[in-house]
Amino acid sequence: MSQTDNPTSDAGLAPSHPHGPYTLAGPQARVDPRRVPLRGDLAHVGLVGTHFVPHYAVPQPRTVMPGGAPLLADARDGAEELCTLMEGDSFEVLDVAGKWAWGCLSLEGPVGYVRADRLEMLG
Repeated sequence: MSQTDNPTSDAGLAPSHPHGPYTLAGPQARVDPRRVPLRGDLAHVGLVGTHFVPHYAVPQPRTVMPGGAPLLADARDGAEELCTLMEGDSFEVLDVAGKWAWGCLSLEGPVGYVRADRLEMLG
């Protein structure tokens, strides 16, 4: 039996690139935190394989409540407003801390913070 016929062999598991998908090749360009759902501690599960963080989150879809909601750059009242989410928009929640939900409209953004009380579970 050859190595490739042996299911316990590691021969078929070697990465195609000798250093793997994450190489220490120098500084990487920073992503725009308003367009890519990526923080230093957490990223959208859709970014697995392209960005390395300690945790990946599966988005929890929520609906923006009547009256809409501002999407903010930071988790605080008075932060810069990135856009206004419209009533009925689907928002992908990736993290909730206190009264704030962090997430995105889609994997392509925009990304920011919304007051959690302006979002409801999909029905």
